[in-house]
Amino acid sequence: MYAIRVEQYGGPEVMQYKQLDEPKPGAGQALIKLKAIGINFIDVYNRTGRYNTPLPFTPGQEAAGVVEAIGPDVTEVKVGDRVAYTVSLGQYAEYAVVPAWALVPLPEKLDFRSGAAAMLQGLTAQYLMTTTYPVKAGEMTLVHAGAGGVGLLLTQMIKRVGGKVISTVSTAEKAQLAREAGADEVIIYTESDFESEVKRLTEGKGVSVVYDSVGKTTFDKSLNCLRPRGYMVLYGASSGAPAPIDPAILNPKGSLFLTRPSLFHYAFDRASTLERAGDVLNQLATGVLKLRMEYTYPLKEAAQAHRDLEGRATTGKVLLMPE
Repeated sequence: MYAIRVEQYGGPEVMQYKQLDEPKPGAGQALIKLKAIGINFIDVYNRTGRYNTPLPFTPGQEAAGVVEAIGPDVTEVKVGDRVAYTVSLGQYAEYAVVPAWALVPLPEKLDFRSGAAAMLQGLTAQYLMTTTYPVKAGEMTLVHAGAGGVGLLLTQMIKRVGGKVISTVSTAEKAQLAREAGADEVIIYTESDFESEVKRLTEGKGVSVVYDSVGKTTFDKSLNCLRPRGYMVLYGASSGAPAPIDPAILNPKGSLFLTRPSLFHYAFDRASTLERAGDVLNQLATGVLKLRMEYTYPLKEAAQAHRDLEGRATTGKVLLMPE
């Protein structure tokens, strides 16, 4: 089979398209023939060495496909099942071995592209607004990177429960996407200071929660956008990691809460994964939630996909296609 391999940390060019032996499923595992693969910023973090991922490795933590074979003691799936999942590394490939407990049935109404696009980003949006900070009707929220994959889904989910969304984006074109997803207000941060705009839009009161996947360039001002006892939810760092802070600053800013969540602490076993994924996939299958999947690349062009993602040249979900 063909797969992408990273043998040294670095830029997109370190991802090599190589021929490898097809893996074999062991006990509790299934072999998946991949049909669509999701790209996420965590793949960039792994590739650059930010997470010190052991070398060499195949990137990718999200995909959809068909069960090709199962190992001993597998009861969760059978050969031929259509599945989607988000799990450990190894998905930038034509085949992957995956723990059977992590495999989620893909509804017939959804294609493989939708399945791959929905898992990591969809489950992230779901846990952020239902569990990390459960948004209530009427509450004002700030969503950074509002035209990205998580941002668009998060906006739709918040609006569905009656929350209000201020979205930040970099261009007028992305602003339109954020509005189409339901954002009440959109700030083009390349033209306006988002902190000043948030304070103006909230009449100085601030927002209940900031969902921030950008990190370094937004973190400090995001804290200033919160109301007293507001929640700063830092779930990514596309611009780099924020500088270390003294926790004492959270007090004068309003006794704020700060958390750095990860999906794998919210969907850590089969029951929690099925519950969250079932919620997201059902919303997609019934048309309540809509995906944007404008950017797809052949597997062998993974490096270009990363360049475009890091260069903010994409919106919505970015996918690799092994076939």
